Amino acid sequence: MQAIVAQVRLQQAAERETLRVPVGVSARHVHLAPEHVEALFGPGYSLTPIRELQPGQYAAKECVTVVGPRGVLQNVRVLGPPRGQTQVEISRTDSYLLGIDPPVRDSGDLSGTPGAVLVGPRGAINLEEGVILAWRHIHMPADIAERRGFKDRELVRVRTEGMRRVVFDRVLVRVSPAYRLEIHIDTDEANAAGLKNGDYVQVIVDD
Repeated sequence: MQAIVAQVRLQQAAERETLRVPVGVSARHVHLAPEHVEALFGPGYSLTPIRELQPGQYAAKECVTVVGPRGVLQNVRVLGPPRGQTQVEISRTDSYLLGIDPPVRDSGDLSGTPGAVLVGPRGAINLEEGVILAWRHIHMPADIAERRGFKDRELVRVRTEGMRRVVFDRVLVRVSPAYRLEIHIDTDEANAAGLKNGDYVQVIVDD
């Protein structure tokens, strides 16, 4: 039995090391709670999907303006569907422009984060908290995770390809049967590594 377990683990390690993951560059965006959709766009308003991002998740036609102590970000895309709590995801470069210092957090982990003012065509809201730098992460289907030995919320490393090749450390794995395989990085990370949507990175087990 021990020999079988050892063989399975060796096979999983080999499959982990050969896993190539498509890149999704995540530009600044906002997730809105239902009441904030109405506050910004009007009573009874529904978001308008224009492009699927992950199964059941989409980029909406709607955009808002994010206002910080020092500057503003205009035409920030809203992603749907609405969530339980409003969340603003920006890059470090964006944070300098706004004049705020958000922490690196996993999506939904908003306690103690800074806020901002959001402005829409029908109103504005003063967000007390909810602005983050998103933790780079891999959306991984459950069948791939099981076959290759990945666990939900595991931290892995990935290597990029090309002339500006880098290794991203502490990449969070999110596992769900509803996911399509994709790594999400922000625009600063993509620019540093010379990556664009549809490029590939490779999970590495050791250097």
